Amino acid sequence: MQQWNQAIEMIEANLATDIDVADIARAAATSEYHFRRMFSTLAGMPLSEYVRRRRMTVAAAELIRGCGVLETAVKYGYTSAEAFNRAFKVVHGVSPVAARTPGTHLASQSRLSFHLRVEGTTPMKHRIVDLPAFTLAGHSKSVPVIHSGPNPHIIDFERSITAEMRQRIADLNDVEPAGLFSVTANGDPEGREGTDVDYWRAAATSKPVPDDLESLDIPAGRWVVFASAGAMPEAAQRLWADAAAEWFPANPYRWAPGPQLLSVDLAPGGAKGDAVLWIPIEDETGAV
Repeated sequence: MQQWNQAIEMIEANLATDIDVADIARAAATSEYHFRRMFSTLAGMPLSEYVRRRRMTVAAAELIRGCGVLETAVKYGYTSAEAFNRAFKVVHGVSPVAARTPGTHLASQSRLSFHLRVEGTTPMKHRIVDLPAFTLAGHSKSVPVIHSGPNPHIIDFERSITAEMRQRIADLNDVEPAGLFSVTANGDPEGREGTDVDYWRAAATSKPVPDDLESLDIPAGRWVVFASAGAMPEAAQRLWADAAAEWFPANPYRWAPGPQLLSVDLAPGGAKGDAVLWIPIEDETGAV
């Protein structure tokens, strides 16, 4: 955690300059991709959003001390007072001028600090798997990332996949990973709100892909596979959180670029089930 806190110190020291995320990732002894993915999962917000909130928090304090709006805007990288005003209102809900009024409510983003939490008394079920190249076959749709509440675009897509279509896709599965998966691919590493990600309902196969199905070629690589059982969707959601907060900090691997695969097998009634999550990984030196 010390290296991650050093990375936070670098962010704080560079709020008024262009932040080089690659340099910050090096301070945390990891890759930029892994840093962005882990930060977003651990902090509950993308790195870019955290930086924006911190800048606007510090900017508000400077405005209250009497700094000019344009002066503050330029200091924090905005080319005009209008652009700064829009960003400020998104964070604080009021304009920079209104922020100077005594008693105005402002939204302060505290500095993050990462701490080691004593957990791990219950071992995480996982396995490391080296897979040859395979093909995902199924249907996909580009959907916007939505952080709060259900994603209606994914819901509509899933409703469009009939039981017959699902079975047809599942019947193509003849290699690992085994099962019918929901897959996210080609998304923003930070998962920023509003950015697009390809969402799939697919299965891994070595068979020729029918013309009416889409395909995605996955190169050979190493994967970590987590399993969980219990109430759904909580058990599946817990896999993502535990992977970032517990497994990655305790193991010599980092998140590698590539799709994430999740399969959920619901028990009768649908309230409980088994979830399996596949995440592509590489070792800390960058070798797969």
